[in-house]
Amino acid sequence: MPLTSHRRLVVSATLIAALAAGVAPATSASAAAPQAPAAPQTADTAPAPDMEGVVAALNAAMANGAPGAMARFSGPGGVQSRAVGVRDRVNGTPMDVRSRFRIGSVSKTFSTVVLLQLVQEGRLTLDSPVDTYLPGLLPDDRITVRHLLTHRSGLADYTDPMFANTVPGFESVRNRVFGYRELVDLSLALPRTTEPGVSYKYSNANFVVVGMLIEKLTGRPVADAYQRRIFKPLKLRDTSYVHPETRIAGRHVRGYLYPDAAGDPLVDSTEQTVSWAQSAGAVISSPADLNTFTKALMRGRLLSPAMMDAMTTVTPTDATNTRFYGLGLRRYDLSCGAQVYGHTGTVQGFYTYAFSTRDGRRSLSAMANSSNRGAVNTALGGTLEAAFCGKKPAAATASRADRDFSSLPAERDLPERH
Repeated sequence: MPLTSHRRLVVSATLIAALAAGVAPATSASAAAPQAPAAPQTADTAPAPDMEGVVAALNAAMANGAPGAMARFSGPGGVQSRAVGVRDRVNGTPMDVRSRFRIGSVSKTFSTVVLLQLVQEGRLTLDSPVDTYLPGLLPDDRITVRHLLTHRSGLADYTDPMFANTVPGFESVRNRVFGYRELVDLSLALPRTTEPGVSYKYSNANFVVVGMLIEKLTGRPVADAYQRRIFKPLKLRDTSYVHPETRIAGRHVRGYLYPDAAGDPLVDSTEQTVSWAQSAGAVISSPADLNTFTKALMRGRLLSPAMMDAMTTVTPTDATNTRFYGLGLRRYDLSCGAQVYGHTGTVQGFYTYAFSTRDGRRSLSAMANSSNRGAVNTALGGTLEAAFCGKKPAAATASRADRDFSSLPAERDLPERH
């Protein structure tokens, strides 16, 4: 799909600062019943994207500390892209929507698609214990494949202690190569967070085990499964999984990690193995490829209708009644009634949003090149409201203002100090 040209924009002097980062309480997530997939939106009546609002969100991400940010919207009216700031602080190279970057936990949706294809092929079932396929891996045979994909296994997230001190933690693993089993053992050394199936608790350990399942059932590295089942069929030429190589090939964005201590210099975190994440977060992609992927997924090009129903059946992740999780897939309910499916991503130096409507006719991908800066992540999330809900009326109703997704602190895929 051809890319439209984008404008170089500077930060306005009158930006409204984004809210400080945080996480809404998750007390309601444990008892909530799964919600069936929502009815597809009618694209003909959908509002036009508010690209000025998208730019305002990107500028707000910069105002809160990101060197640059970009977004790409694809819909019935074509493709519209915007970029602000720089993709390289040293050279001052302008942000470019044709660039590649690390997508962090958006990788979880790629891993889920592969595993659900294996379910379709009869190689495993969602409600079977994980230990059926990986004997002796987990100490609790009540943990099922579905529990992994929905973050309801109770497996602790080993990244919490790993990155308790952000920069030292990152530097200790920047060039390290882990085995899957090492990462699982790090999780098992920590207290369990919940009984299997009882409540949602986000954990990268779940998708490390998903990677192990993929490799056990296919007999091939997870990189081969991504390439053969997703990258090649969808012609995702900018998307790759190069673990444990550290470089991002070709035109790419450099990522910058904020230290915990205020005033300390940013750390260029672009080059790393991402071995601490692997199938939970090591994919590299671009805005155009992410649009293509989420659109194809929602249109049923990768999974059967039955698997799509399973994937998009969601339960709440917090008490806001706006955020939900299915199988490796987030659903966000926006202020205008639009429901969008996709995933957020955090890896050192990068925040990512990649979402589409259920019919796949409208999609947005957005990225800011910093992390450990929750206000940047929150501001970047404002691109969803602007892109899918369009311009707000001059006098927005109180109910819509109260439900505005962009007023909520962003969900965190990794520990953050700011």
